[in-house]
Amino acid sequence: MMGYYPPVQIAVQDSNNMNFIEILAIAVALAIDAFAVAMATACCMKRVHYRHWLRMSSSFGIFQTGMTLAGWLAGLSVRSLIESFDHWLAFGLLLFVAIKMIVESRKPEECNIEAKDPTRGLNLLLLSVATSIDALAVGLSLSLLNVPILVPALIIGIVAFILTFAGMQLGVRAGSRLNLGARAELAGAFVLLLIALRILHDHGVFATISV
Repeated sequence: MMGYYPPVQIAVQDSNNMNFIEILAIAVALAIDAFAVAMATACCMKRVHYRHWLRMSSSFGIFQTGMTLAGWLAGLSVRSLIESFDHWLAFGLLLFVAIKMIVESRKPEECNIEAKDPTRGLNLLLLSVATSIDALAVGLSLSLLNVPILVPALIIGIVAFILTFAGMQLGVRAGSRLNLGARAELAGAFVLLLIALRILHDHGVFATISV
């Protein structure tokens, strides 16, 4: 394919034809959990100060980046053992995350009014881990596909930071009434399903089936 591509995009494409737009789409899909939790948290809080959104956005972004890196590093130890079916495993991991997002979108958003401040201490730690578990699976799938991880991990963390902030802003206004969290979960799941299917397509799975 002729044409100019930015250096970052070339690095990703050379690996497994996963371009910048797809990495960004994955980052947005992963950040949907953070978006929904941030929105629900803001709805429950009587007053949201800049310190609240800064703490939550930073923590969610850091954990998303860290979990992605951890998953990718874990994949290095098994990549040579599963090279013949790595695309199926990557597909399965993305499919698992997508289904999980669909299931969670059906659950009503809960507000824990007993929590003094969910943006600090143990509450923030638990929320950060819970919203970044999916990034661990995606990092593993990127490792299996031999995708360089530094740029994707940074993008995933930055997008999580931005969407966490946006979620808190919407939560302060009308997030719970509009049920935006559930709709965003479904949209994110759809994006991950499309990318999972593209992975199989690029490995010739559908061509084999048609023959």
